[in-house]
Amino acid sequence: LPGFAGQAPLENLEAGFFKQIKSLVYDYIEDNQIENPIIVGHSLGGFLALQIGIEKPELAEKLVIVDALPFMTAIQIPTATAESSKPFADNMRQQMRAAANQTDEQKRAYQQMSLQSLIRNKDYISQATEWGVKSDMNTMAQAMYEMYTIDIRSDLTKIKAPTLVLGAWAAYESYGSTKESVMSMYKAQYAKHQHLDLDLSEGGYHFIMWDDPEFFHNWLNKFL
Repeated sequence: LPGFAGQAPLENLEAGFFKQIKSLVYDYIEDNQIENPIIVGHSLGGFLALQIGIEKPELAEKLVIVDALPFMTAIQIPTATAESSKPFADNMRQQMRAAANQTDEQKRAYQQMSLQSLIRNKDYISQATEWGVKSDMNTMAQAMYEMYTIDIRSDLTKIKAPTLVLGAWAAYESYGSTKESVMSMYKAQYAKHQHLDLDLSEGGYHFIMWDDPEFFHNWLNKFL
């Protein structure tokens, strides 16, 4: 994606990150004459895939969403709305923008620390760290702002493509979460989706495809 892992960022982030990325995806599918694409997205990419499914219900044959939710803020503030989330999200965006001035060493140290709770398989920490160091902080800041201020839960009824959602819960066990409580949260977030398969990895963290590859690939083979 533009702005991530060393890719050149979008020229005008103020025009909206997801709006522009969706256009790039549509152009790619059209230019390459891809019929009935299956769209797989992790985290931010999963949120993007949901938006595509809503905006163009006939485009994708199937959607695979890996540890992504239709409204991020509701995890922390269940009563939040897209509008009420803006002050909190803007403060987060400003903090992330300020981090753009950090040295690579500072960015690397921060990434290594934060990824401990996102990746259980330590073999991948180094690779993900370097992706983070090479990413454009302004792009990341805008993308996160939009994920916290766009609520698409009620729009899930528009998705026609069969959708597989794979989630994670183990990283939150130390905070008192259980597999059952996280599953309930996922079901509530996706309640309006009418064509859904949902499952949680038993031990994987956010990067499920690295932490629990057997679970991930078994579901892909079954669903696709």
